[in-house]
Amino acid sequence: MNIPNHLPNVTHLIHAYRVAPWRVQRQWIGNALLLVVVFAMVAALYLNVTSRTAIAGREIQDLTDAIAISRQVSSDMQTQLAGLTSAASMEARAREMGYRPVEPDELEYLVVPGYVAPKAVDLSSSAETQLNVLTIPPEYNQSLLDWMDDRLVSARRFQ
Repeated sequence: MNIPNHLPNVTHLIHAYRVAPWRVQRQWIGNALLLVVVFAMVAALYLNVTSRTAIAGREIQDLTDAIAISRQVSSDMQTQLAGLTSAASMEARAREMGYRPVEPDELEYLVVPGYVAPKAVDLSSSAETQLNVLTIPPEYNQSLLDWMDDRLVSARRFQ
């Protein structure tokens, strides 16, 4: 019986694995360890991304709280300013400083030559400023379809 050349190599490999079964075990252990390392790397990457996201979320919450506090402080200051500049408060402070209301006989008016008082602006609508449909030329009341219809009708008349 003729044995092909490549067959002794195959039998030699099979015999080598039967003699040293620890090689197969080492390959399985190596593959398992590689799988564990890959899973650990993926888990570390996931943990890194998750922790950065959580930190960013917490910073956003802190900044939102700071904005709310700043708005509250601003509102409080606006309320204090409104109280300090109210008519009653201003009058009380003016009296404390020695001011008093002016008497009519103490007033003195100055006439400024060439000064013209500004005219009042009338924002009410009047009948003159409103456009009426009757005052708008008919060209502006015609739709595109009406215009095209007129052109087609006039073109048929000339044929």
